[in-house]
Amino acid sequence: MADAAAPSALGGPSEPPPTSARRRRSKEKAITSRGRTIRVFAFRTAVLAWVALIVFWGFYAVDHYVQVRALGVAEFAGPFERYFSFDPHGLSDAISSLAGVNAAVFGIVITVVNIIVQLSADRYTGVARMFVQDRVNVLVAVYYVVACVVGVWVSSSLRSEYVPSITLAAMLSLTTGGLVMMAPYFGYVFWFLEPQNIIDRICHDAVTRVTSGALKADEKNCFAAQADALFALEELTDITNNSISGKDKIIASAAVHALKDLAIAYLEVKPQASRAWFSIGPNIRQNPDFVAMDAESISNLETGRTWFEWKVMRQYLSIYNEALQSMRDINYVIAIDTRYIGEAASKANDRQLIGLVFRFLNSYIRATLNAKDIRTAYNVFNQYRKLVEAMLAHGDHRAAADGVRHMKYYGLVSLEMNLSFVTETVAYDLSMLAQLANELGSPAEGDILNAFLELDGPPFVRTNDKALLGVRKAQVKLAAYYLASGQESRARSIAEDMRAEPLERLLAIYRQLEAVENKEFWEIIDRGQNFEYMSPDQRACLGTFFGWLNVKSPQGEPGRA
Repeated sequence: MADAAAPSALGGPSEPPPTSARRRRSKEKAITSRGRTIRVFAFRTAVLAWVALIVFWGFYAVDHYVQVRALGVAEFAGPFERYFSFDPHGLSDAISSLAGVNAAVFGIVITVVNIIVQLSADRYTGVARMFVQDRVNVLVAVYYVVACVVGVWVSSSLRSEYVPSITLAAMLSLTTGGLVMMAPYFGYVFWFLEPQNIIDRICHDAVTRVTSGALKADEKNCFAAQADALFALEELTDITNNSISGKDKIIASAAVHALKDLAIAYLEVKPQASRAWFSIGPNIRQNPDFVAMDAESISNLETGRTWFEWKVMRQYLSIYNEALQSMRDINYVIAIDTRYIGEAASKANDRQLIGLVFRFLNSYIRATLNAKDIRTAYNVFNQYRKLVEAMLAHGDHRAAADGVRHMKYYGLVSLEMNLSFVTETVAYDLSMLAQLANELGSPAEGDILNAFLELDGPPFVRTNDKALLGVRKAQVKLAAYYLASGQESRARSIAEDMRAEPLERLLAIYRQLEAVENKEFWEIIDRGQNFEYMSPDQRACLGTFFGWLNVKSPQGEPGRA
């Protein structure tokens, strides 16, 4: 049964570590990208202006000197003096046209930008607000308005005996700038409205508001910051759900990661947050997620100081249900990012948040089992196991034991729903956790091992031969590890637990485990190796283990007693 180690194509997305340094690099990258874009915009505008002026003055100078040579009269010292010797009688129509050009260009810019922004706003909420708040967009609009107003006033300033040469030259410069700026500015607008940049901007603004608002002692300012934070969370959720509907995995994943970055950035300032921040203020109490909760649950969130993290993961649960069976990769990303939040909570020793993370992971699994989505369950349990591994590594043994109990429970629930492979997956995960706990000398090792050995206990597992076979193989694999590391008493406890198994089942387990020699499964899987693979040292211990159960080797040789 070596091919049962993993179902077909159970791959998942990559997992970059969510460290503070990574977030700082991401923030610096965003700032650098924006600065580079603004510099490119300014550089292209300058280049276009210089090219246009060089072309004009080149031809104008040629015309000037050709005329001087033809007539033999040098009325002006050079082309510049000639050009700027304005004739008041011939300027009135030209100046009026100049003012019209500025207004026309401004109208083109407004029309094109309005169409682009509207198309983006239909897909991503809040785009129009971000657009009008951007400094570059505001400055460009101000520039065109000033150019139009100056043009109107210059057109009314001409007299038959007087030409304001400096003002007119400034007007020509403003018009030139407006014309050459148009194309580079469209490039900036396209960059500004790229979905990834929109998400980064929302996340950056939200992190700034949350981290500053949480520290405010004044209730009014604190509650206003809560409303801003809630708006940003729901804005990211809307982007994700819209991207899922449009099958845009890249944007949906980026929005999910942004929620995680926001939560982890908040955890860094949470210990210094004011008391007012942890109460659910009037600005957010009427939010549908909070209105639907009973008073006791609201009070628990306030007492546990977890309303913000609860809201983040509540958004995750909403997205998870939206993506289930339509875009599985987003479910994997949500599980990964929830694990990251759990790891951050474990490092911060935030017991309330750790419990909240478990509750939401459990909710993901329940929704997945109800949908009978084995592939997603396989990957979500992989993240669950990694979270418990991180807790063991951090020395958070109590939380690790709680996680193992949850995993065992849903492994048994899977059996009730005839999802035997999910139960087998849980068995191998618990086997790996028991081995890690042993290697680390964790005080939770006994609880983890007992939960693992209880996985095959209830009658409904006993009656499912396929599931029981998988669970028993995982237990034998752990026993082989104990034997290879010189812990015979632990291995014998597993053998005693299996002593009542039928000989045919034990022989099948022996045969299948001994046949697996390749560490990697022959399909691409997220877990990296075959469930049933054991190192040569551990495989060599199978004979000893099954010898205790009076089972001969598959080759007919008796096991070593």
